Amino acid sequence: MANSTTGDSTLDRLVRVLSAFDAHAPSMSVGALASAAQLPVATTYRLVNQLIGHDFLRKDPSGNVRLGLGLWEVASRSSSAPDLREAAKPFMEDIQAVVAQHTQLAVLRDDEVLFIERLSSRESVVNQARIAGRLPAHRTSVGVVLLAFSPPHVQEAYFADHPQTLPPDGTGGGELRKVLAQARAQGYTALDGLIDEETTGIAVPVLGRGATAVAALGIVVPRQDGNVHTFLPVLMTGARGIARAMGSTPL
Repeated sequence: MANSTTGDSTLDRLVRVLSAFDAHAPSMSVGALASAAQLPVATTYRLVNQLIGHDFLRKDPSGNVRLGLGLWEVASRSSSAPDLREAAKPFMEDIQAVVAQHTQLAVLRDDEVLFIERLSSRESVVNQARIAGRLPAHRTSVGVVLLAFSPPHVQEAYFADHPQTLPPDGTGGGELRKVLAQARAQGYTALDGLIDEETTGIAVPVLGRGATAVAALGIVVPRQDGNVHTFLPVLMTGARGIARAMGSTPL
């Protein structure tokens, strides 16, 4: 129910407050938060105090506010992501021991890739993926795999919702369809320089029932080291292991 002069509900405003935080703005003053959430400062103060009371937000020593552990606890209890992360972690550690760069696990959410785990080495190449962060599906190797192993209606909805979407090589939507078809036919994708020019992303699907992807397992390595056949066996073995651990081995 709307209870403001702008017609938005309390829930709408709470969501805007919580959604204002990301990897680039993990904490901010209440004034900055009000601006980011497009709310009056007085309203933001009231909402912040309520959220602090539930530990959904907390104040740091500087007086800025950031997301609290209460939000993480609620999300962890109600989401399947912790189960997937727990099942995947041993296999990701094995892959990371071989790759020594970045190993990551992602799912498709709201037409974007949501990263739910990432392992990285100290001297690894740059990687824009962040745990609990999102990136456009068509601009990441894990996203291409997730789309490629999604049901046809999911793919068509993606194209309908993103008519201007450019595929990895920027040649148009028709080419992206070919990229997805190739990924599905070969069982993986390897793409150079989608977000960071000097890196290669290699990804395979974690398959569930009906041979659709429940997640994607991927690595990011230096472009000069991106020999697919060097890393593909360990990636595919890890993906099969995760699927078995989750009880989602395809029929």
